[in-house]
Amino acid sequence: MAELEKIGRIIKRVLPEAPHETFLALDASTGQNALVQAKEFSKITPVTGIVLTKIDGTARGGVVLAIREELNIPVKLIGFGEKIDDIGEFNSENFMKGLLEGLI
Repeated sequence: MAELEKIGRIIKRVLPEAPHETFLALDASTGQNALVQAKEFSKITPVTGIVLTKIDGTARGGVVLAIREELNIPVKLIGFGEKIDDIGEFNSENFMKGLLEGLI
């Protein structure tokens, strides 16, 4: 975490108004540990968005609901594969459909 703080200081030295956005990349398969990670990162630097990766795996990424509720950090991007084009803007409606798929 000290390295993250140092990066922030260096960026602010060059661009005093920076950072404009700070995204935290979270693996969808991490589960509830992702909430702990988000809390710890938020203590060091203001996180403005989540990039949820590996959503194409068996994990559904439901932890983002807890992160949004507890820390008020929105999901901005979602990764659904390994290719460079396998990333896109997060769509909450599609995400909820996928999260609930098979439960109803």
